[in-house]
Amino acid sequence: MFPLACEWKKMALVPYDDTHLWGMQKLHRLSSVYSFANHTIQIQQNWKQLGVAAVVWDAAVVLCTYLEMGDIDLQGRSVIELGAGTGLLGIVAALLGAHVTITDRQAALAFLRSNVQANLPTDIQPRAVVKELTWGQNLTSFSAGHYDFILGADIVYLEDTFADLLQTLNYLCADHTVILLSCRLRYERDQNFLMMLRGFFSVREVRYDPGNDIHIFEARRHKQKDEL
Repeated sequence: MFPLACEWKKMALVPYDDTHLWGMQKLHRLSSVYSFANHTIQIQQNWKQLGVAAVVWDAAVVLCTYLEMGDIDLQGRSVIELGAGTGLLGIVAALLGAHVTITDRQAALAFLRSNVQANLPTDIQPRAVVKELTWGQNLTSFSAGHYDFILGADIVYLEDTFADLLQTLNYLCADHTVILLSCRLRYERDQNFLMMLRGFFSVREVRYDPGNDIHIFEARRHKQKDEL
């Protein structure tokens, strides 16, 4: 979930090595090309108009690679992506066989939908739905406990959203649901979120990409005492 345009102007963007020329070049490219699931994916970017919601961050690429190369079977599974931004992660999940609900705030939806439609073959498009989701709001428009996987790439960076994000995860999650969050741990507040997450879920790190300094965490509901 990404801030609205007025909020982007107020917030101090977290440093994704943007001070380096290469980082700035990546942010301001009009598109980026990736290869996943035997498909070439061209993602449009629009940093000037939509800010952080409209560029591909390393955490999304690392989690896409994990889904493709790891032990995760998405075939026929129900998946929801939170804070989708450009849509790369949800697109890859759909290409890997999942039924995906790809979500973000209203301001990002038209841009998100255009990337999804441009990169999914027509026979796969019915498996991918783009839908508005502002964390903590109107959650009843989603099926509680319906999803096998909840995905999020670099969505943990604004402390003011942590409580709403946890509420949303709790609502969407069932006992069988696997949450996969990829992120770069930059600040103390990021560690604080993991502590908050562990209050509701069993959390473990399943992958670390040292080249990009990206962690992937898996979270599942705590088992009830009568299940132990």
